[in-house]
Amino acid sequence: MRARRPVIKMTGHELHPWRPEGSIPSPTHPLPLLKDSNVNHVELDNGHFDESFDVVIAGYGFGGGFAAIEAARHGAKVLICEKMPQPGGVSICSGGGVRCATNAEDAFSYLKATNAGTTPDDVLRVLADGMAKAETYVKELVAPIDGVSVNSTEFSGKHGGNYDFPGWPTFYTTQVDVPASFDRTKLYPSVRNRPSSGGPGLFWVIEQHLEKLKVEIRLQTPVISLIRTPDNELRGAVIDGPSGPRRVAAKRAVILACGGFEANDAMKAQYWEGKPVLTASCRGNTGDGIRLAQALGADLWHMWHFHGCYAFKHPDRDFPFALRVKRLPDWNPTRKNDVKVPMVWIVVDQHGKRYMNESPPYCQDMSHRPMHFMDSETMRYPRIPSWLISDERGRRTYQLGDVRTNDAEYHYDWSADNQKELDLGILQRAETIEELATSTGLDREVVAATIARWNAQCDHGEDADFGRPPGTMVRLEPPFIFGQVWPAVSNTQGGPVHNSRQQIVDAGGNPIRRLYAAGELGSSFGHLYLSGGNIAECVVTGWVAGREAATIPAW
Repeated sequence: MRARRPVIKMTGHELHPWRPEGSIPSPTHPLPLLKDSNVNHVELDNGHFDESFDVVIAGYGFGGGFAAIEAARHGAKVLICEKMPQPGGVSICSGGGVRCATNAEDAFSYLKATNAGTTPDDVLRVLADGMAKAETYVKELVAPIDGVSVNSTEFSGKHGGNYDFPGWPTFYTTQVDVPASFDRTKLYPSVRNRPSSGGPGLFWVIEQHLEKLKVEIRLQTPVISLIRTPDNELRGAVIDGPSGPRRVAAKRAVILACGGFEANDAMKAQYWEGKPVLTASCRGNTGDGIRLAQALGADLWHMWHFHGCYAFKHPDRDFPFALRVKRLPDWNPTRKNDVKVPMVWIVVDQHGKRYMNESPPYCQDMSHRPMHFMDSETMRYPRIPSWLISDERGRRTYQLGDVRTNDAEYHYDWSADNQKELDLGILQRAETIEELATSTGLDREVVAATIARWNAQCDHGEDADFGRPPGTMVRLEPPFIFGQVWPAVSNTQGGPVHNSRQQIVDAGGNPIRRLYAAGELGSSFGHLYLSGGNIAECVVTGWVAGREAATIPAW
């Protein structure tokens, strides 16, 4: 079978040639990242349009892709506009596992508990019902594609929610398995993630359907404003293509699926307590959909909530991405003593003291949260940055970093033995406690006491300070390997409020006519995240928004 991709119109600047390992380019061609001033307004319908579609979708990740499939299946003529030079957004960096449920009622109970009253029941019920149908939907998608299969963890023992709230055992994961001929490096050279990650494979399945359905896709073509009537009903969008802005009619609806604001430093500083928070995966998610929706009066929710962890910095100040720590398996609190996953490091603050369980049940989601503490006496963040301390044995155990990015210009591959990171200075080596203290600027007695107490607790098999699972605890011995770590965001959950039909609503709770959301833009997750939940949300909200948009009467 030959791997195929849909015809995509490349507009704007040409992509830079693929750079060899270790080269760090300069941003000689600025990306079309929207400025706030470009999207703080809407344009009135004057009857003039340069071209016309039934449904216009802003953003080409999983959410936009699934929305386009469903809209096209229901007879709509669909245009996808993606501002970046490569498709996939942050979605393609993911593990690709779709969170499913054996029972919709149990899924609802869990989602209701984990969202702590921040999301209406009817919105959560749609997501829960969709999770119960998601495996069937994914199987239907892959059925016509040769060599592609679906792997489910329902009966493998690898199931359940991240926390032991009501209904947690109902969850499992469905993942697309691609054929051996699938060459991710050729199809998606901009993507960096683990070879086992299923994000590229799932995105490739989406592309096959969009090609068959003749959905038009334009890269490097952002939606810069929306077009409405005087009574705030959508008529279309202004897009910025190779020949300048064009007014595009959306005869039925516009779907915003352009992600969150993890690459917008001003928005992060405004909405989040800790500063700075580094960006882990995608430069394209700069809050454009939020600004577009706000210009029409959209209400916002969940703006404080983001999915993230702690991460290293690249030594080149122009390198835009954080280098996330290794992704270790999750664990449920009901099975804490069954965890057998060595974590070969501890994290200490700027005083040399531990301050958290470095391996919470979902490390890639919750581990950043303790870092945001501000000392009210010094008015400083004593945990930003922190120090990750491992040792030589830890360095040889596994890669300490897990980089996941989607970018045509910048990339980084973490070395298998962590030696390249030592050479670059991302990691450092200290032969003794004294050298560790000198290199970090930490108080020698404090950091020595911290490591001694940690080792004693490892010997005893219990972290009496922060409750880290015994099966993750590993002693630290000189020589030490260490590096600074910062809080890092993989993707945000905040954005415009939507109802159960994926209609974006205004501050009065009224739907903004013909405007929909899909994917992580205004996610339903408002308190605690569920691993794989955003991917399930892309599937469910994509099919809901796509069907709704395609089946309402044209204006």
